[in-house]
Amino acid sequence: MSSAELRRGPFRAGERVQLTDPKGRQYTISLTHKGFFQSTRGSFRHSELIGADEGTVIEAGEGRRLLALRPLVSDYVLSMPRGATVIYPKDAAQIVHTADVFPGSRVFEAGLGSGALTLSLLGAAGYEGHVLSVERRSEFAEIAQGNVTSWYGANVPPWSVEIGEADEALASLPQDDRDQVILDMLAPWEMLEGAAHALRPGGVILAYVATTTQMSRFVEELRDSSNFTEPVASETLVRTWHLDGLSVRPDHRMVAHTGFLVVARRLSPQSDPLVLSRRPAKAAHSEPLAWEEEIGERAISPKKLRRVRRDVAHRADVEETGESDPGAHGKAVSERIEAELRDR
Repeated sequence: MSSAELRRGPFRAGERVQLTDPKGRQYTISLTHKGFFQSTRGSFRHSELIGADEGTVIEAGEGRRLLALRPLVSDYVLSMPRGATVIYPKDAAQIVHTADVFPGSRVFEAGLGSGALTLSLLGAAGYEGHVLSVERRSEFAEIAQGNVTSWYGANVPPWSVEIGEADEALASLPQDDRDQVILDMLAPWEMLEGAAHALRPGGVILAYVATTTQMSRFVEELRDSSNFTEPVASETLVRTWHLDGLSVRPDHRMVAHTGFLVVARRLSPQSDPLVLSRRPAKAAHSEPLAWEEEIGERAISPKKLRRVRRDVAHRADVEETGESDPGAHGKAVSERIEAELRDR
């Protein structure tokens, strides 16, 4: 079944459903033939939803009602099992458009994480394009592959995953092979030589970083490389609004800073950078730039990673069989985890 068919038609056993109560609380469940949903907001058997149209409001006992819809990709990203922190949908949307990921794009992604950004890159590049994702940690790659396959089904757009170092993967690509290089990693400045090799002239390099120190260092080393246009940096803030008749105001909570985007384009090898004229800021370059901040990778416990890997495998079993009983995917992952523990 294609990814488009997965999101159309009546609800089927094995697929995800997002339930919303009258107060806006949301619950994501996987439908099974014998499943039963129970909460303080109501309860019902999954069989009551299987075969029902999307957008059904189901009676959940004692006058309680729940709206059932398939989750959007933005909902899925925030609720899917994760090892690494996900890139928020607001940033993924900006990355796809700012980097101009068009149908047929050849994209290089460094830092696969839990696969959140990859979902959007694959959707934008489509079946005529190709996304190459490189991840250092095999556990993260396993989780991400499970999340991407769960969303797209059997027909995932052209996608390759490599375990290893991103700079080595870039260097191994043919020259001018990629249209975009997307860097979601701690030290994206270490990829500049490889990105210059792999990007075609006019191709886009984009880094997603969390701190101003990372952003500043990436920008200065990008300039020093003389291979790229003047970089542009931005962040995206999203604020929802309260809407009730004439009571219209911003919500008190908002999704504010999550990361910075820094984007530039590959120059022709025969050209020098166009130096923009600007009035220098006082003390901006009064002394050599020092990068004193310690940049370290956030530790994730092995126990949590094992749990997430089992969750992803169990979800794959549910999607295939429509039953909540353990299946082949769960068994395979459990055996793999047990072998890893024995080898330690």
